[in-house]
Amino acid sequence: MSRYVNYLIVLCLLGLGCHPKRQQFDKHDWYGLEVTASAYNSLSYQTDNTPSITAWGDTLMPGMKCIAISRDLLALGFHHNMMVRLDTFSDTFYVKDKMHRRWKNRIDIYMGKDVQKARDWGKRKLQICYAVKRDSLSKN
Repeated sequence: MSRYVNYLIVLCLLGLGCHPKRQQFDKHDWYGLEVTASAYNSLSYQTDNTPSITAWGDTLMPGMKCIAISRDLLALGFHHNMMVRLDTFSDTFYVKDKMHRRWKNRIDIYMGKDVQKARDWGKRKLQICYAVKRDSLSKN
């Protein structure tokens, strides 16, 4: 594991970068991961004929803080409405969509209908923290 990922996990645990509230932090374990991040918009030429409807059936609206994940991340515990922190943003994002099966270890950041903003973002490696809810039977 890279030194940067270790640093990001420490920030998550200390509450300096990867959790929105202490109360939520107590109910989740946070993990760090490096992914390839790109951006997408809710436009039919980028998705399908229902560009504002996600794979899980949510309706996207500009301004929402959400991401789409590659389906291989489901095996790591990612799920619908999971909290995710991205190292270049101060906000918490939520998993609302799934990407095509061809993508691996990847997220798409939702940028409403602002195509230029998505193009300017491009594609880059990014460190993320994701929250996995602790087992309700566990006292930890």
